[in-house]
Amino acid sequence: MDKAGPDIIALITARGGSKGVPYKNIREVGGKPLIAWSIEAARKSSPELRVVVSTDDAEIAAVSADFGAEVPFLRPAELAGDHASSESVALHALTWLAEREGYRPRLLLLLQPTSPLRTSADIDEAVRLQAACDADAVVSVTPNERPVQWLRRVDDGGLLVPWMAGEQLARRQEAEEIYRLNGAIYLIKTEVLVSEKTFYPPATRPLVMPVERSLDIDSEFDLLLADLLLTGRQGKGEPR
Repeated sequence: MDKAGPDIIALITARGGSKGVPYKNIREVGGKPLIAWSIEAARKSSPELRVVVSTDDAEIAAVSADFGAEVPFLRPAELAGDHASSESVALHALTWLAEREGYRPRLLLLLQPTSPLRTSADIDEAVRLQAACDADAVVSVTPNERPVQWLRRVDDGGLLVPWMAGEQLARRQEAEEIYRLNGAIYLIKTEVLVSEKTFYPPATRPLVMPVERSLDIDSEFDLLLADLLLTGRQGKGEPR
């Protein structure tokens, strides 16, 4: 018999190794470890979520537990390398929980610790959007800062040419609105993830988030920027 539990699992993925920023997931940002922001946003959301951290690192596991997340297992080494996909990590977690606990949530919410500006309100909106249209998946995006027509590359002859053949330079006001994935929220039906092996199946709905909450940390500069923004947010009493 399946174990009763929340309908949604919030899975926070945090491996120990990082070439760009060593141990970035537990570096202090805005007065607390980076991963804590994602844990707290999930725990403060309106829907009941089971908050689980998947990590291969004991120190990250201890920090996560201190901030209220469950760490029922340590991720195997083969899922902690540079080439391990988020899909494979999520499927491992679902399989482990189903086999060990009989727990099978209907939805999986993937939260990457590198998106600390994401709020509980953003999570609430993703869940609301999924429920409103019974979407297979909801993925967060943010408006692209520059029109794609502005992109250029340098060809073999050293000349500056359009990134895509035939693209014409357009004024910002005339360009079609386009969006980029911001990495903050991936909400998907677990049955779809198991069958499609992707967080971005054909029937995916966009959750549009503002640029100011769409920072994806990948460098020391990003950490510094996040620290400034989160410190400022706390000073203004804004939601987390």
